[in-house]
Amino acid sequence: MLADEVGLQSLTLAALAERLGVRQPSLYKHLDSLAGLRRSISLQAKAELGDVLRRAAVGRSGADAIHAMALEYRRWALDEEDTAASLEAIQVISDVLTAYELRGDDAIDAIRAFRSTLHGFVSLEAAGSFGLDRDLDRSFDRLVRGFTMTLERWAETADEAS
Repeated sequence: MLADEVGLQSLTLAALAERLGVRQPSLYKHLDSLAGLRRSISLQAKAELGDVLRRAAVGRSGADAIHAMALEYRRWALDEEDTAASLEAIQVISDVLTAYELRGDDAIDAIRAFRSTLHGFVSLEAAGSFGLDRDLDRSFDRLVRGFTMTLERWAETADEAS
């Protein structure tokens, strides 16, 4: 897909028209605008992420589900420009976190922490920012295992955060 090749923000209607072998004005029969096209692509990517996370979590719970989702999120993010999770993806994460009996603000904070943790790691990895000569898979696995250990005591930290 052209957006994958050039990046979503670098996608232009001129480049798309050239790729399709049509004149640029012809695209407007099918598209409202470049912003609309980018939004559609972004929404499709987010739906894909939700599917990826759901498949990873099926048949698992607790730390096993967290680890499986983390691995799949990482693989997906390294292949996709748009790493923002859709509402569907957030719902999958929320469903998996029920194993930790998190409710309300505790659940929201945990979802945000999980997404931020994964996003930070995979963004740094994708940018080549981990220059130290150490096994990235080992570091990622420890990050995920550490996060699941934190989830075991997540609700205890609520009073400290207020």
